[in-house]
Amino acid sequence: MDAIWDPIFEQERAKLILSRIYKERRVPHAFLFTGANGVGKFFTALQFSKLLNGSSSNYESESVIHKISLLQEPYVKLILPLPRGKGESAEDSATEKLSKDVIESINEEISAKIRNPYHKIKIDNANTIKINSIRDIRKFITTSADECEYRIIIIIDAHLMNEAAQNAILKNLEEPPEGIIFFFITSEIEKLLPTILSRCWHVNFDPLSSESVSKILIDYFNFEAQLAQKVSLFSEGSPLAAIDLIDNQFETILARTISVLRYSLAKRYHSAYKEISEFLKNSSDQSIEILARMIKIWLSDVMKNKHSSFDYYFSDYIDTMNKFNSRYSGAEIGRIFQSLDNLERLQINNANLNVVSLNLIFEIASLSIRK
Repeated sequence: MDAIWDPIFEQERAKLILSRIYKERRVPHAFLFTGANGVGKFFTALQFSKLLNGSSSNYESESVIHKISLLQEPYVKLILPLPRGKGESAEDSATEKLSKDVIESINEEISAKIRNPYHKIKIDNANTIKINSIRDIRKFITTSADECEYRIIIIIDAHLMNEAAQNAILKNLEEPPEGIIFFFITSEIEKLLPTILSRCWHVNFDPLSSESVSKILIDYFNFEAQLAQKVSLFSEGSPLAAIDLIDNQFETILARTISVLRYSLAKRYHSAYKEISEFLKNSSDQSIEILARMIKIWLSDVMKNKHSSFDYYFSDYIDTMNKFNSRYSGAEIGRIFQSLDNLERLQINNANLNVVSLNLIFEIASLSIRK
């Protein structure tokens, strides 16, 4: 059993729960795996499926396990967000009306996922899991694979199922097919219907340590060790969050974070806004969210510095922390965290970036108001 779990970084609690289920052979027909993106939910679902399907001493079991690794049907059905095809109707299959180029892109992304279980599948304009994909499950269920005891359906980003898709999959959960296990993989459990949640065995996945994030970046994504170790400190336990930082020019983010803080605290609003605008030009849609997160990390360092702690994330900017605590010793740092959380949510909900940027600047500036 250990050999199955060894490739998965940490997640000891999840492994223990699943190991007990395996030993008791009382396997639920549906699992809900929740937690941050990139912490091993998909990988664990795959490894657990291998565990359920036999011992490596049996040739037939080895063959099934290999096919599970390759995400081959009828052993594994992968459901994921897909773009809408031209002229697509509810009666078409999920991929029937997609162009050749889109199909090729999907296959490339799935191949990358097979090679690297921590890879995040990204397909242009794929923002929804369509009801067509859920209807395709019927064909999978009716296809036999006698040598496989448990076949699996993995729904990646399950929170992106629209309401029709969620209601459609409920029929499968209410009358679960024999030998079929559903894995709902999500980082946003609140977007799933309560009727789905109530029919699943819930397993929560923890953020990873910075050491594990660093090792995943090195081993699975081939980043240099020095960069991996530094960016992992800011990842909040998610390799994919770390990669977002790298993709958005991590070193530049650090420098711009400090610049935005300095200009905002000095009430130089135009300069602060210009810094954010320059950052937005060359960054992803999540840039304000990333910047707000970095500012929260810096403020955490400031609080550590105030209490003479030495375990800093912004270790290159200790002088800046010292000056802040000397000048603004009465700043209500705890209060601003909630405001920054609200700004992150505004960004996620596609609020106007100019409004979010200005609010961010004014919130930081409020720290410098002496009472």
